[in-house]
This record gives sequence, structure tokens and C-alpha cells, in this order.
Amino acid sequence: MSDKTTGGRPGNLPPETRSFVGRRDELGWLDEELDPGVGIDRLVSLVGVGGVGKTRLALRAAGRVRDAYPDGVWLVELSPLHTAGLVGLAVVEALRLADQSTGPVTEVVAEWAKGKRLLLVLDSCEHVLADCVALAEALLPVLPGLRILVTSREQLGLPGERVLRLDPLPVADDAVALFAERAAETGFTLDDTNRGTVEAVCRRLDGIPLAIELAAVRLSELSLAQLHGRLGERLPSRLDLLAAREGEGPPRHQTLRTAIGWSHELCAPLERLLWARLSVFAGGFCVRAAEEVCAGGPLPAGRIAGLLARLVEQSIVRRHRADPDRFRLLDTVREFGADWLRALGEEHAVRLRHRDHYRRLARQGCAEWNTGRQVAWCERTLTEHANLRAAMDCALTEPDGVALEMAADVGFLWRHCGYLRDAQHCLDQALATDPGPGPDRTRALWTRGAVALLQGDLEVAADWAVRCADAAREQGDPVAVVAAAYLTGGQLALSGKLSEAIDVLSATPRLPIRPDGLGAAQLQVRVALAFTHMLRGDHERARVVAEEVREASVACGESWAGAFADGIVAQADLARGDIHAAVGNARTALAGHGLLHNTVGAAMALDILAAGVVAAGDGHRAARLLGIGESVWALTGRAQMDSPDLIATRRRHEVRVREEIGDRAYEKAYGEGRTMPYGEGLDYAAHGH
Repeated sequence: MSDKTTGGRPGNLPPETRSFVGRRDELGWLDEELDPGVGIDRLVSLVGVGGVGKTRLALRAAGRVRDAYPDGVWLVELSPLHTAGLVGLAVVEALRLADQSTGPVTEVVAEWAKGKRLLLVLDSCEHVLADCVALAEALLPVLPGLRILVTSREQLGLPGERVLRLDPLPVADDAVALFAERAAETGFTLDDTNRGTVEAVCRRLDGIPLAIELAAVRLSELSLAQLHGRLGERLPSRLDLLAAREGEGPPRHQTLRTAIGWSHELCAPLERLLWARLSVFAGGFCVRAAEEVCAGGPLPAGRIAGLLARLVEQSIVRRHRADPDRFRLLDTVREFGADWLRALGEEHAVRLRHRDHYRRLARQGCAEWNTGRQVAWCERTLTEHANLRAAMDCALTEPDGVALEMAADVGFLWRHCGYLRDAQHCLDQALATDPGPGPDRTRALWTRGAVALLQGDLEVAADWAVRCADAAREQGDPVAVVAAAYLTGGQLALSGKLSEAIDVLSATPRLPIRPDGLGAAQLQVRVALAFTHMLRGDHERARVVAEEVREASVACGESWAGAFADGIVAQADLARGDIHAAVGNARTALAGHGLLHNTVGAAMALDILAAGVVAAGDGHRAARLLGIGESVWALTGRAQMDSPDLIATRRRHEVRVREEIGDRAYEKAYGEGRTMPYGEGLDYAAHGH
């Protein structure tokens, strides 16, 4: 899990990449409504037609009040969601909560946010309005420090909701200023001789910011007079079908669709085709993905990079805020492209190509997971999460039988990258069809059981363990049989049946380690064995097994299992009294978990590090580390994984620190650590300052 801060503050607001024009009155109103010391209503909605600037205004307003929310201003982008029931998951992901639990998502958020003061910005709610209503109804009554800012084409309709209906920009002032600023990128200069024509252009575009921006960039190829004349033309006949669909909608929405359609008409035919096909992407895409998904027929892959650059020049496609090598479509522009894709009769075919692209990507990620490519695949999984989710949803609705294979691969990546609920959702659906025996089913069963283990859902994990062991034996793959032992032994260990767990885990044959997901499971069997020895107090046996895992991890180039092994070796060092080695190995474990954004692993490493630091005699630093660790455990939903042994060990260390520095000094240092942002806390722990 990576931390997001802005200027040292918690939160994930993106930096503004373009200047902000106008909206002084609206910003003043929002300043007051979002100020915890002034506004009394805690649900504020910005409502308006597509393209009117709701998101830009919300982000600017949220940025202005950041200092009033010490626990962060958090943007939740809802436009990538394709199905109902996912808004809560989107909030958990935006807050970077590595939720390990199985309870309702709203309860997880409420527990984490208890006593905090934060602002949630729910952006683009109109297509998931009922879910947003349910979220607000569940959270606002129990979290007095929470405010929610909504952008939507319609309001939520809840009591106490404060609604700002966002009108287009005033033409004579803000609309002209916006046009001039965007057109300046083409070399245009506003002056007294052309101001009247610019006002006429903005008036014909109803002052809608997106329509104005799309028109302004056209001055690179049209004169202002030509631009004004083209906007006066009737909507081209080829757009009549799309215009008719908007005929019952608000006039300004029709104006925007007309403006987008006019921009669409000015695109070359292959640019229009690419625009339509790009609409299947969720959350962003890179050039290679566009080439694989969008090529075909008259559109060769070799032309896509150049055509994409042209669409960027025309503001149809935007470069991603955080990564200039990735691209995105604004919601309204994407909707227009999706309409055209349907009109062309290509929607199903292109969505299948999108699914198959991400199916191949997930398959390759699993095939290379237990190698030196592991960290890169973790980053790729995080970056492509929205597309993987959309592709997985598509696979689950198709009758061609690929859903199980894809769920096994995508679920495995999600399990190891912190998306446990997504993994559980897709695996449950894929396995509910009672698929026949085969490697895909065995891998899906293993991952579903491994998800249950991390969630602490031990009864469910036991059931999946039995089913996976039966499938592995039926399949006849000895590595799959070893992998299944991880589920059985891990469930026994977490249930406190340590001797039985050791019998199961130690009986597995030592086979060559594979580079794929089952190879990762082979290493996790040995990690589970070392961990169980440690819980029994047999530190030297735990060390021997953990050091074997470390050597195998280095040989493979992987980090996931190796970082857990580093932590176990650190605990064995403590038992020996080798404090210096314990601190060093705990920091190594923390660094390894950080590479993979493994919040549970990082929390465990922080507890071990705190124990080493207090043993070294630095009680104040140990107290801060315990505070940092507590805040990281809070992100997982299950402190110390609900393990009685881990909880008791942490309490012993806390008592020791209190005895060394006193209760008052402990509470002060602990509080300092508890309030550190995630990244700052890990940096403090890792670097000793």
C-alpha cells in the first residue's frame, strides 16, 4: 500500500495541471460549506450537466480547505465503476485501507475513520447514485468528523444535503477568459479586435467549459472566423442519431453533445474510430494497450500512436495526471465515444478484445510472479486495477468459459497486492458455476482459500483448503499438492493447532521452486512453517526454515515471501539477544514489504522493529514505532491479525516501554507515531530518524 500525501498532509488530491479560471462566487460558497468551523451540513453536492466543470471546481475547493482536515482530503473517482455495489470498495481503495476483514465495507470505513476529521470527494456519482446514497446514510450519522463533497448530474436527495447547481460560465467574463487561455496554447491572442467573435463563440457553446476547451484548441487548424462559422452550422446528419438520444435532456446537455459531436466531425475518420474504441478502457491506458485493444479493420496498430497524439492535441484524450505515459478520456467524451461504438456495432467485439488483453496481462503476471519481475507486476496490478476489474466483469458475463482462468489469475494478483474483497468477489462468482476439474480450478481454489486466510475467516478457509487439496490430488500435480498444504497448515496455525500445522507443513516434499504463482505458494508453505515454529517458541527451528526461505527468495528474485522470512529471522535474533541483527533484519523486512505495498507485512515488521529498538534501550523511539505500527494495523481492519499470540507479544513490548520511560513520555511519543502519515511513518522506521 502506497501512501498519498500532499504537502506532508494525508490525502490523495492530484496536483492541478492546468490553471483554474473563474468561479469566485462558487468557491466562496464552498469555502464556507466545507469549513468544519462554519458549515453545519456535512453533505455538499455540486450538481450540473456533463462538462460544466464540477470535478475541477470540487478539486479546487477541496484543495483550499485541506488544512481544516488533518486526516486528509480523499478523492474517490467513481467513473471507472461499471457495476453496482462497488462504491464502498472504491472508498476503501482511495483511503488506502488494506482491509483484511469480511464485514460490510461501510463498517470498515467507519471503524477506521472513528475520531478522525476528513473530507471525502465522491466524483461522478450519477451512475451509482443509489450506492452513494447508501454510503452517505451509513457513514455520516456515526462519523461527526466526516464531510462528503459530491459531484453528480443529479443530487442524492438526502435530508440536510446542501446543493450547489453549477451553471455554465458567464460568457462576457469567465467563459471568454477560459477560451483565451486555452487558445493561447495555439498561439492565439485575445484583443479588442476579436473579443466580440470570441464572446459569440462562447455564447453558442452556452458557456460550458468542456465545450469551450474543445473549441479553443481547434484554432491550431481553423481561423477564429472559421471556428465561429462552423459552430453556427446545423448538427451534421451523421450525428442526428446521437442528438436524438439527448433530445429529452437539458438543452445545455444537448449543446455539449453538439459541441463534442462537432469536434468529432473535425477529426479524421481513423481518429474518430480510435476515439470510439478507446471508450472501453476504465481508469486510463497506455499506448501498447491501445494498440492491442483498438487495432483492427481499417485501423492498423502501427497508426495508433500517431492518431493518439492527434487526439491529445485536440483535447479529446488527456494525459494522465500522475503518469505522462498513460492517457484517459473525460467522462462525457468517453460516453460520446461509447455511443458511437454501439452505433458502429462494435461494442461487444472491442470489449472482448479489452477483456482478452487484460486476461493475457494477468496470465503473464502470474507466470512471472515468483521472479525478479514481482515488484514490477505489483505496480502494474495497482495501475491497471480499474481495467482488470472491468475485464473481469466482462469475463464473468460471457459464456465462453474463460472466467475461471481469468479469476484464478486476476484473483491471485489481487490477493498479493491488497485487493482481497475484489479477489473474493470474482473467485466466488467463477467458482459458483461448479466448474470441472483442471489446473485453473485448482489455482482458483487455492487463491480463494489464501484470501480467506488473510481475512482471518478461518472456517471458510478450512472448507477451501479441503476442496483445494482434493482438486490438487485429482489433478496429480505434486506442486499443486504442496501449495494446498499451505491452506491446510496455515488454517491450523492461525486456529492455534500448532503441532498439527507443523505436521502438515513439514511433510511437504522439497520440490524445485517454480517461477509462477504455485511457486510462490511453495515458498509460502515454508514461511508458514517458520511462522508456526515461532509461535510455538522454537526460535532456532524457525530461524533455520526462514533462512532457507530467504535463500530461495533471493535465488528467485522475489520479495513477498522473503520479506516475511526476514521478519521471522529478526524475531529469532531477538530471542538470541542479538539486538543489532534483529533491528537490521526488521528494517530489511519493512523495506521488502514496502516494495509490494504489503500493509499487513509492514505492520508485523514494525512490531518486531519496536521490540528490537526497546531492547536496544531507546524507549522513546520504540514508543513512536508502536504508534506508527498501530496506525498501520488500523488500515488492515484486524490488529495483529486477531492472533492471541501476536497481540500478547505486542502488549509485553508496550509494558516494557512504559516501564522504561514512564506513562507520560510513552503516551506523548506513541501519539507522535500514531498521527504520522503512512509514508512518513515508514520512512522514520526505516531510516532511523
